[in-house]
Amino acid sequence: MQNYSETELRDLGIDFGDDVSIHKSVVFFGAEQIRIGSRVRIDCFSMLSAGPEGIAIGNNVHLAAGSYYLGGGGPIVIEDFAGLSARVTVFTASDDFKDGWLTGPTIPSEFTKLTTGPVTVRKHALVGAGTVIFANVTLGMGCSVGALSLIKHDVDDFTIVAGNPARVLGQRDQQILDREAKYLASL
Repeated sequence: MQNYSETELRDLGIDFGDDVSIHKSVVFFGAEQIRIGSRVRIDCFSMLSAGPEGIAIGNNVHLAAGSYYLGGGGPIVIEDFAGLSARVTVFTASDDFKDGWLTGPTIPSEFTKLTTGPVTVRKHALVGAGTVIFANVTLGMGCSVGALSLIKHDVDDFTIVAGNPARVLGQRDQQILDREAKYLASL
């Protein structure tokens, strides 16, 4: 399979920048609510499902194979230079099944209770394979999330976390900001 052409992306209603590479197996729901920056790559078998508040992807972003972005409960914002690895799943809504509520998309809303909210992935954040990110989470600038992590709370800037539940392992070097400036000057 090849990548979507610019015409195909426009026909889907997606707003996008230059040098966008999106594999044709990627599925879009609510495409008219999706904005994609420049120099973005979205790999095969991924899904972007935008709710009314949309999905916004910055510049120089990579969304790896088999990743899912489920934005029905709030906006998803992925800022410049972020990288989300294979099989990452982002949820902006989840059912409350503990207190006797019914669950699932076939049940009328008066019989369900959802936790909803935005997910923001700040500039230069990295997310390892198989990680699950829940609603109301901000991954700070330059943070790094290890593979197979469960993220239910914010992660501070340049902090390295991993695990289920995620715990702090260390700090990331901030020299990345100098390299970013040099890269952008070279464009």
